[in-house]
Amino acid sequence: MVDSADGISDHASGERLRRCVEGKGAFRRFKKELYRGHPEPISSWHALRDARAQIRAVQWLADEGLIEVDAAQQFVQHQSEPPLP
Repeated sequence: MVDSADGISDHASGERLRRCVEGKGAFRRFKKELYRGHPEPISSWHALRDARAQIRAVQWLADEGLIEVDAAQQFVQHQSEPPLP
């Protein structure tokens, strides 16, 4: 969420989103602010979240010995994060 807020080109929107991620309930506040006031980056946020979740999943599979470490490293190296608006 912080990377998303930091990556948004609109400084004021990014700053509001950054304030949302402080303290307890950060995820709920971030999503509420994003959906309410910043509809432009919603698809970018979803793409970034999904890309990072895939990387974490592949790393976990490798850590558990369910896939080859080399295959996991290759996947991570070829994974790119989507650009933020």
